[in-house]
Amino acid sequence: MARFPTDDDAPARFRKDPDPRFWRMNRSLPFDWQLAPYDILQSQAHARGLARIGVLTEAEAEEIVAGLDRVGARIEAPGFDFEESDEDIHMAIERLLGEEIGAVAGKLHTGRSRNDQVATDIAMVVGAASRRAMRLCAAAMERLLGLAESHRDWPMPGYTHLQRAQPVYLGHHLLAYFWMLSRDARRFGFAAESAAVMPLGSAALAGANWPLPREIVAAELGFAAITPNSLDGVSNRDFVIDYLSAAATCAMHLSRLGSELVIWSSTEFGFCELDEAFSSGSSIMPQKKNPDAAELLRAKSPRVAAAHQTLLGVMHALPLTYGKDMQEDKEPLWDAIETIESSLEAAAGILEEITFDRERLEEASGDEMLAATEVADLLVRQGVPFREAHGIVGELVRDAIAADVPLSGLSREQIAARSEALGEEYYEVLQRSSWLERKEVAGGTGSAPLKAQIEGAREALATVREAAGSA
Repeated sequence: MARFPTDDDAPARFRKDPDPRFWRMNRSLPFDWQLAPYDILQSQAHARGLARIGVLTEAEAEEIVAGLDRVGARIEAPGFDFEESDEDIHMAIERLLGEEIGAVAGKLHTGRSRNDQVATDIAMVVGAASRRAMRLCAAAMERLLGLAESHRDWPMPGYTHLQRAQPVYLGHHLLAYFWMLSRDARRFGFAAESAAVMPLGSAALAGANWPLPREIVAAELGFAAITPNSLDGVSNRDFVIDYLSAAATCAMHLSRLGSELVIWSSTEFGFCELDEAFSSGSSIMPQKKNPDAAELLRAKSPRVAAAHQTLLGVMHALPLTYGKDMQEDKEPLWDAIETIESSLEAAAGILEEITFDRERLEEASGDEMLAATEVADLLVRQGVPFREAHGIVGELVRDAIAADVPLSGLSREQIAARSEALGEEYYEVLQRSSWLERKEVAGGTGSAPLKAQIEGAREALATVREAAGSA
């Protein structure tokens, strides 16, 4: 292990090597090596920027850029290993560049601190990850929309408290997850926008001593703007928090989808069946087909939420500008990126081959108790205040349960005993065909609003795809 590389005639501030116990804690290369492609691109843009202001000659800049290409190829080559003395990816790349081009490599760090260097790398990572997440959201949204269209007239019970509540169309239910993911895509879009401001040029904290062409370098790296304040530039990790917040919410939404699929695929419900490619067997029970992929969607959510909370904790009460605490931004970010991307991919895969049992869904949605609100609304149309109507129907429900009959099995005398406002229309309302189609309000489950919702979903999907391409 060693301190940072220095010229022989300019001895370092420190005479001692780091204590091995500190080195183990301090060394970030085991996880920040993933910054390598971003650090190389940034370093190449910085070299060209230094050439623009005369710090490097054009020949030196070209030599550095070419040398960094070779460094990138070496790192990506099979069997490549970093040195034990490499503290982080930035120093490792600088060392490797020195091996490639010699002393001119030492000029690259002019006007740049590791503080703004790593902040810029991380911003590039978050921007790229946000755009990928938007595309993955769009893929899952597309599958949900396709399922909603093909199951737009399949009735099923809707639930509150996991108790049958009111019937809905399966297409309407599936679109609820479509809209969740559309909001997730917008959140990832905000994270991409938040990360599109380049910190490079902020140096350690006060700004570089050189008139760096920041706007030109930013445009070359794909940033939309430069940071207006150097102190904020090096200490800002809001864009990482924005990404983690979006990922945590998205993972929560996927956990809800996963949980319902686990419940729906159980023998007790039998509403759907996951494809074998997204299921697992039992090590001891040959008959088992377990919805493991859906269960993992459910379980991954707290992991991503923990990453979000971790970085909020790291940044909490941290004084300006940079503290080594901020090195802890990377591991939760890497883990969240991997987790949410694999979860979104798995969700889309599950939805590609899932099948639903129309007969079981219709049978479950045929319980007349699900029409209790329809009867209450009938009373309201007869002039009965809703709260009074609610109580009357509750009494009718008790009567039906006591007599072990459906609501339509109550006699005319029994319903009249509860309310004189109830007549033949009571039995008409209980005809199953009216339960769903009465929901004509915009956003409701009826066929007309569902048709309009599907059209709106197509437009929303196109918007997400466009945003993912431009973010």
